Amino acid sequence: MNGLTRFLKHNSLTLAFFTGFLLTLAGQAVAGHADFDNQLTTDGLHPIGFLDYLATSDFAVDVTENWQSEYLQFFLYIFGTVWLLQRGSPESKELHKAGVESDREQKVGEHAGPDSPRWAADKGWRQRMYARSLGLVMATVFAWSWLAQSIAGAAAYNEEHLRQLQAPVSWGQYLGCADFWGRTLQNWQSELLAVASMAILSVYLRQRGSPESKPVGAAHVSTGVEG
Repeated sequence: MNGLTRFLKHNSLTLAFFTGFLLTLAGQAVAGHADFDNQLTTDGLHPIGFLDYLATSDFAVDVTENWQSEYLQFFLYIFGTVWLLQRGSPESKELHKAGVESDREQKVGEHAGPDSPRWAADKGWRQRMYARSLGLVMATVFAWSWLAQSIAGAAAYNEEHLRQLQAPVSWGQYLGCADFWGRTLQNWQSELLAVASMAILSVYLRQRGSPESKPVGAAHVSTGVEG
C-alpha cells in the first residue's frame, strides 16, 4: 500500500464528509443565487452575479444559521453525555460510569501511557484544558457562528426592509425579532430531535459494522457497547 492509498484509507471518513460538505455548499450557493435573483426581479431590481451573491448577507446567514445549530448539537451532546445516560444505547456511557471518571480511567497525569498526548501527562492547567478541549472548541465555533448569523441576519433583514421602503433595525433590535428566533429555533429543534432519536433508536435497532451501533446480537439492555 503506497503512501497516498494509505492516507486515503486512514482518513476516508473525514475526507468523504468534507468533500460532501463542499459539494452541498456549492449546490446551496447555486440554488440560493437563483432564488435571490428571482426575488430581486420580483421587486423590480436588477439581478446580481454569482460571485456578488457569495458576498451577500443573504448567503452568509443561510450558511451560518446551519453551522451554529450543528455545533450547538455537538457541544450539548459532548458535555451532556458526561453525566446523562440512556440504558441500552451505544451513544451512552455504561451506567456506572456517569461523571468525569477517575484519572486512571482517563489515563491522565501519572496514569498516562508512553503514547498518550503530551498534555495528558501534565499535572497543571494544560491537562485541565486538554481534558475539555473538544467541548470547548465546539462551544467556541458555535458562539462565533451564532454571532456571525445574527450579524448577517440583521443585514439581510434590513436589506429586505429597505427594498420594501421600511425602516431598518439595529443589531440589538434584530435579536428580539421573530425572524431571528424563527431561523434559530427551527434548526435547534431538528438537531435536538436527531440526537434524541439516535440515542433511543440505537437501543433497539442495529447497523452491522458501524461503531454507532451495538453488535447485531447484543442485548437491548447492553449500554455503552459498540459494534
